[in-house]
Amino acid sequence: MSDLTCFKAYDIRGRLGINLDEDIAYRISAAFAVSLAAKTVVLGRDVRASSEKLAKSVARGLIDQGCDVLDLGLSGIEEMYFATTHFGADGGICVTASHNPMDYNGMKMVRAGSAPLDSASGLALIKELAEANTFEQSATLGNIRDIADEARAAYVESICRFVDLSALKPLKILVNAGHGTAGPTFDAIVERLADLGSPLTFERLFHEPDGTFPQGIPNPLLPENRPATADAVCASGADFGVAWDGDFDRCFFFDHTGAFIDGEYVVGLLAEAFLAKDPGATIIHDPRIIWNTQDLVAKAGGQAVQTRTGHAFIKQAMRDENAVYGGEMSAHHYFRDFVYCDSGMIPWLLVAELVSRHGPLADLVAHRKAAFPSSGEINFTLKDPKGAIARVRSEFEPAAISIDDMDGLGFDMGDWRFNLRSSNTEPVVRLNVEARGDAELVEQGVERVKRILLG
Repeated sequence: MSDLTCFKAYDIRGRLGINLDEDIAYRISAAFAVSLAAKTVVLGRDVRASSEKLAKSVARGLIDQGCDVLDLGLSGIEEMYFATTHFGADGGICVTASHNPMDYNGMKMVRAGSAPLDSASGLALIKELAEANTFEQSATLGNIRDIADEARAAYVESICRFVDLSALKPLKILVNAGHGTAGPTFDAIVERLADLGSPLTFERLFHEPDGTFPQGIPNPLLPENRPATADAVCASGADFGVAWDGDFDRCFFFDHTGAFIDGEYVVGLLAEAFLAKDPGATIIHDPRIIWNTQDLVAKAGGQAVQTRTGHAFIKQAMRDENAVYGGEMSAHHYFRDFVYCDSGMIPWLLVAELVSRHGPLADLVAHRKAAFPSSGEINFTLKDPKGAIARVRSEFEPAAISIDDMDGLGFDMGDWRFNLRSSNTEPVVRLNVEARGDAELVEQGVERVKRILLG
């Protein structure tokens, strides 16, 4: 038995040739089929150069266990989520490493009904079986079927139903796919919208999929990756800009001036929009930056429910609470009517409708940023993360109004608040600071926590 270190809290991530290779991919998919007693599994892959070979190994592992494979080919994670439920499959796998470095790859996996997998809901068993590697080939092998065109057509119809076409105005939108997987899927959605009479027009940047990522790994959450989109928004005169990560399960926004809109304000904006149509509904949010979302949800008469950071935890909370919408400040957005899963395509359509109805995106978030300023996520690579976090707790605990340990540590200091947590997928500690109406408190809070962390 070999220890497979590519298993993380809720997905698979590893360095190629070290933590993950074609043999390991085969073992994981065989374990997936056995653990779920799966007869049919949807399979997709992102644009990375290594993804096609890994996906072939995944398919072989499934087929050898008598499982039929419904092949999406090049596709986003959310297309796998949708197809798993749409085709009534027993599970789904997407070979992807999202925003990780070039020498990484991985997988995201769901059960029937696109339900999440984590250590408590089946991922631990898959790891155990893959490590044991005692698989025997089924007497009856499975088959592989190309469903790419059929699945995408159904997916596009589902996505387009999220927007009220009659409300749209002739906006120009700048989109940056970062040479990731988003381009072809986006084009299919836009083509269908045009057939339905949409007045939207688009400027495309780095649109063609290219697994070498000539502009660098698409990850708009990093400040150094934002100027290309911001500059293009200004140069094109777009009403707003959209950028995706490599497998487009995260969606990032820029206003007409090129200013980046921090994720927590997008969460609040979408929560408010859903509650206007579904009064009293439940909204899920993560514990990093919370005050703006909680305030908006309360004013709109909804119920705000906090849960742990991470797609598997948010999806489960969405199902448990039958929440209409859930959002993470890291730009994951989840929708009840999209099999309780996250989508990077639905949010830009909703924002286009909001801007059409209510005016510029900059104006929609300006008063919220003033009311609840925040730091954005700040990452620290530390030799002793546990010791550093313990020092922070010792320093701030005596004066804290409350401490929330749902996910990392959240300290309510009265007029300001911070959350400190270790990443589930990377060796870093993440800090987020927010305040009530005073941006200086945010800056002061960051410096105080930073000084103790680096102490």
